[in-house]
Amino acid sequence: MLMPRLIAVSALFVTIAAVAPSASPGAAEGDWPMWGGSPDRNMVSTMTGLPTTWDVKTGENVKWVAQLGSQTYGNPVVAGGVVLVGTNNEQVRDPKQGGDRGVLMAFRESDGEFLWQATHEKLSSGRVNDWPYQGVCSSPLVENGVVYYTSNRGEVMAVDLDGFRDGNNDGPVTDEKFTSEKDADVLWRFDMMEEVGAFPHNMSNASPVSHGDLIFVNTSNGQDESHVNVPSPKAPAIIAINKKTGKLAWEDNPVEDRILHGQWSSPAVATIGDTVQVIVGQGDGWVRGNDAMTGERLWEFDTNPKDSVWPKTRNEVISTPVIHDGIVYIANGQDPEHGEGVGHLYAIDPTKRGDITTTGLVWHFDKIRRSISTAAVHEGVVYYADFSGFLHALDAKTGQVYWTHDMFAAVWGSPLVVEGRVYLGDEDGDITILQAGRELKVLGEMNMGSSVYATPVPANGALFISGRNHLFALSVKK
Repeated sequence: MLMPRLIAVSALFVTIAAVAPSASPGAAEGDWPMWGGSPDRNMVSTMTGLPTTWDVKTGENVKWVAQLGSQTYGNPVVAGGVVLVGTNNEQVRDPKQGGDRGVLMAFRESDGEFLWQATHEKLSSGRVNDWPYQGVCSSPLVENGVVYYTSNRGEVMAVDLDGFRDGNNDGPVTDEKFTSEKDADVLWRFDMMEEVGAFPHNMSNASPVSHGDLIFVNTSNGQDESHVNVPSPKAPAIIAINKKTGKLAWEDNPVEDRILHGQWSSPAVATIGDTVQVIVGQGDGWVRGNDAMTGERLWEFDTNPKDSVWPKTRNEVISTPVIHDGIVYIANGQDPEHGEGVGHLYAIDPTKRGDITTTGLVWHFDKIRRSISTAAVHEGVVYYADFSGFLHALDAKTGQVYWTHDMFAAVWGSPLVVEGRVYLGDEDGDITILQAGRELKVLGEMNMGSSVYATPVPANGALFISGRNHLFALSVKK
């Protein structure tokens, strides 16, 4: 079961270049409007002035704190003066919307005031599709005043960033049940279970990414409770939706009935050569690239040795791909409930076509454990964490290991590189800060008071960190 707190040749780097399309300039220095900050999903920011010490008990360098539900696995995003994060409904803000629900909460960036929420009742099918008390696990995408995210019910949602606070009920959806100024104004919804037959295993988690008029998400299609049958083998693994109309643009289903467990890797987008590619890890353990505009499948790469056996040594892919300087970085792993085990980290050349397991291999690192994290690539170094709690720093061109740091606790989130530092949280609630570079140096460690399943997010001079039940805004007090 997925507990969604819960994704060889150096010369190639000379000839391949990638530019992330649709990346907000604010992703680097201002807002952080999506998972990873920009469509290439690289966890790196050029922001300066972020705190290196804080104390959540005394309030040192704590700008504000907001209460969330009891379990929070969605990563915060920041855009347009609003901080959004997925959680559950154990902090009931409206008695009319009680009970177990998935919730997307919106807070004012400046002071943490609660603005509005979108709540979603749990699916009647129960834990097979919608695990109790897990909330909304998707990290939203914010573009032009619209918030796109995936609900716990497998719906891709488009809602107004202002909610109903602006006094308008924007369409085409105008029949919302809850319409107070603290409720979400739904623009459209795309029900993946109804529209494309997806059967999410335990939870829908897709964090949307976009290019042009299209939104891309994984469908979370997977097995049933038997962990043997795939009830919906004809459902796509990835879809593209028109962001203006909420209608399906294209779909692709390369996995069919070969899903090992579930499909929870979120897609990344970049221009590679003359083609915009959307790249995602999938439930059979392969990573695939599609033409973002047409859906044409361009290449596929097997992240497991051919003699691997599920679930002992063969893994699915939960991590999100990172695309940097024309290379795809991604590791494989399993549902954390399966425990620890051997993992694999790859650098892949996405200019190749067809089955590129051999032809597209740049390098392979097999000393990593199973991972559900996403990479940060900065100044020639790849920082990658595994679920066993080790943070690895490797040469981006060759895969040579520079150092490995033991966090002494499981890692669900991903490393963030900002201002020459690496920030990483763990299940014990510690945020460790290390010096970025080829030598290992720990700069500090602060505890957040509860488990940290999310990734630290930099935006507009502050650092936003969600723990199990609180959202913190941290900044240097002047």
